[in-house]
Amino acid sequence: MKNTFLESLFGRLSLKELRQLQKFVDSPYFNRRPQLSKLLGHIIERYQQKQPVVKAAAFGAAFPQRSFDDQLWRLTTSQLFKLAEHWLALREVEGEVVFPKLPLMRSYRQLNLDEHYQRGMKALQNKLEQEGQRAAEFYEYQYHLEWEKYRFLSSGKRTEAFNLQKVNDAMDTAFISRKLRQACFAISHQAVFKTKYDVGLLPAVLQQVEQKRSLLGIPAIGLYYYCYLALSQNDETHFQTLIQSLSQHGLALPLDEQRNLYLLAINFGIRQINASRPVYDRPVLDLYKMALEKDLLTDHGRLSHFSFNNIVAIAVRIGETEWVERFINEQKNKLERSHRNVTYSLGMARLEHARKNYRAALLYLQKADYKDFINNIIAKTLQMKIYFETNEMEVLEAHLRNMKAYIKRQRAFGYHRENYLNIIRFTQALMALNPFEKEGKTKLRKEIEAVERLTERDWLLEML
Repeated sequence: MKNTFLESLFGRLSLKELRQLQKFVDSPYFNRRPQLSKLLGHIIERYQQKQPVVKAAAFGAAFPQRSFDDQLWRLTTSQLFKLAEHWLALREVEGEVVFPKLPLMRSYRQLNLDEHYQRGMKALQNKLEQEGQRAAEFYEYQYHLEWEKYRFLSSGKRTEAFNLQKVNDAMDTAFISRKLRQACFAISHQAVFKTKYDVGLLPAVLQQVEQKRSLLGIPAIGLYYYCYLALSQNDETHFQTLIQSLSQHGLALPLDEQRNLYLLAINFGIRQINASRPVYDRPVLDLYKMALEKDLLTDHGRLSHFSFNNIVAIAVRIGETEWVERFINEQKNKLERSHRNVTYSLGMARLEHARKNYRAALLYLQKADYKDFINNIIAKTLQMKIYFETNEMEVLEAHLRNMKAYIKRQRAFGYHRENYLNIIRFTQALMALNPFEKEGKTKLRKEIEAVERLTERDWLLEML
């Protein structure tokens, strides 16, 4: 049973989930084909024994009295897969706060069971109001709830005032928050992939928020509004407002949205840092610290080596050596095993270089095999700095030749390729510069300051 949709689905389910699925498949309400229950039971038994599922044996479990029939086998596995999909969908629906109960309210209304309806609606409204996290979906639920209530009130037999204002407010809030959220993802995607999206009603949404400032008090709107301003206007003031808003109101959103907002803000800040705007160093590190505290940077307990490298680089650059040493040692075991030694060694090398412990830094750099291009080029750049700062010019000259040849072989890293070739060019210019020639130093300074892509600008200017 290899390379099938059924196998790949079951491979992602735990034994507990498979047993829950078995109860679903065993129910005659959902399944009237006993062979499907038998087949699933056989598959679960094989999974428990950590044994592969053999087609012929599985078919025999489902149809004990028949010889193997490939067409029947395909039909049976297809039917079991559809049942599994039904169970997955039902599980998601049952996990919702309000939606599963709304059809029940509709049934009560259609059956004219007013007391049942009103009691059920009151319970639903209370449950919704108890929700601590209020993303766009909360207001979407609220809209559907108010709309169902309106249909009840407007059925011609009730004397209460209609709730159309609540319907309208919930609908607007749901739409505005969704639109702003989508706008943030779109503009972030545009910056990375150099594409362009039609933003539709976004200008009208922005105008509405600007005119009705009370909407900013709703975290699902305010957070994404400030995020959009920061991403679209490249303004540090908006960026700081976003950070403050995340600190104060981020908990009002579900964890996945908190994570997305932090990553949107961090990635924007990293792009600004890469564009030689060091004013973003401190706020980006603050964002990383906040995200670490809330455990928003890990995925299934693993911390990305990209995030780890960024945190170390920024913290070292702004002089937070004691904090970053604690970070490296406390977080290293959260790194993916395949990247752990390399990332840890590179982080410690950066730290020791910042402390001017050059020998220790070089020892850390020699401890790992830098197969990844980014890690490799960061390590080579760190070696370059150490050789320059310790005045080992012959070693540095050979190192720069090798580094340049290595970069030119890498065709798939356009931005990084240009950046690191610029670093090599200016380091060679520093080596050739007469330290007593004032005019030459001034000219080189202007060139370093003028070039667009140069992540080591500050170091080069410091060495000048």
